Amino acid sequence: MNAKIFALIIFILAYVLFIAMPQKRPIIAVGGALLLLITSTISFKDALFAINWNVMGIFVGTLVLADIFMESRVPAYLAELIVQRSKNVAAAILFICALTGFISAFVENVATVLIVAPIAISLAKKMNINPIKMMIAIAISSNLQGAATLIGDPPSMLLGGFAKMNFMDFFFYKEKPSIFFAVELGALASFIILFLTFKQHREKVHIVPTEKIKSLVPTFMLVSLIVLLALSSFFDSGFSYSAGIICMFFGIISIIWTKLANKNSILKGIKSLDWETTFFLLGVFILVGAVTLAGWIDLVAGNLSKIVGTNVFLAYAIIVYFSVILSAFIDNVPFLVAMLPVAVSLSDKLGVASPIFLFGLLIGSSLGGNITPIGASANIVACSILKKEGYDVSFKEFAKLGLPFTLVAVTTAFLFLWFVWGV
Repeated sequence: MNAKIFALIIFILAYVLFIAMPQKRPIIAVGGALLLLITSTISFKDALFAINWNVMGIFVGTLVLADIFMESRVPAYLAELIVQRSKNVAAAILFICALTGFISAFVENVATVLIVAPIAISLAKKMNINPIKMMIAIAISSNLQGAATLIGDPPSMLLGGFAKMNFMDFFFYKEKPSIFFAVELGALASFIILFLTFKQHREKVHIVPTEKIKSLVPTFMLVSLIVLLALSSFFDSGFSYSAGIICMFFGIISIIWTKLANKNSILKGIKSLDWETTFFLLGVFILVGAVTLAGWIDLVAGNLSKIVGTNVFLAYAIIVYFSVILSAFIDNVPFLVAMLPVAVSLSDKLGVASPIFLFGLLIGSSLGGNITPIGASANIVACSILKKEGYDVSFKEFAKLGLPFTLVAVTTAFLFLWFVWGV
């Protein structure tokens, strides 16, 4: 079989299986990549170059640090402090969502939900209220703010690696306001949805403090990591290696510190890492690399450019809202990896700068997952926690809050990016 056709078949089959069997995603991704290598559809050298090792370093290193940050109980302590000082339940919930967003800008979304969830569940039990809406709000707040910074979530890391953006580029890129401000405006607008959802909870808050900070070392390490990532932009403007090295360094230091401070086994700590997502990313990079080398990305971009003609706004709108719809049902990581080169190719064909399409793609794919309970890993974790507490979340119940939240946030960010980058 023609290598070009075979690469496309394996790619499509893998993505269909990602949707059909989400629990087997790492096996499917790695299996598809191995099949491409065994059949010489992609060479071993090309496969190595297809993997963004800088992004992999950021992902693994940040995940390790996020884990010990969570175990330090600093985030949980802050959440509890906020609850104690809130005048009523509605204010407490909104403050918890705000704290969730802040943490998620620097810590992976799933870890953020795990950090904040115990406080939310505790509050719900003490005030005798249903925790479903609260947990949904926490999950979608986490997903929204994860797109705000380079290290907030894998999609941001993927965009940063692809476009060679450093930490500060997410704030100002080529002297213009960047993704961070689009996300924050979206967050302010969508906060109205959360306020309307919870405003009826006027009960006074009575919660007994239980959280105690185990150590401030992880917090110091996380702050140091953020500062160093920002400073790295001055000597690695091409985002080629430094961020990954810095994050891996902090990941290794985190493992050693955990061993010395808590007498934990280093091997156990390494085994506990999210290796499934790590191998999943590696496999997806190779799958997308194969179809890119085969020329399919340029073909898709060419056909899309024919549909939109010279209308840049139409192309931008299609990219954003098409991403929102698909990301509501499929994982945004493989989708984003596949679409990033399409966005650049399309911008070249239309003769416009690529940031408008790339930023729109990140916003659409990151926020679209907020519509359904399966649209993002953070949503799945939140629903799993609720199920353990005896609450089942339906698609309708999740979408009742997730859909308006997403539409308001995406549309606000969409318009901001257009007026800054598109006109």
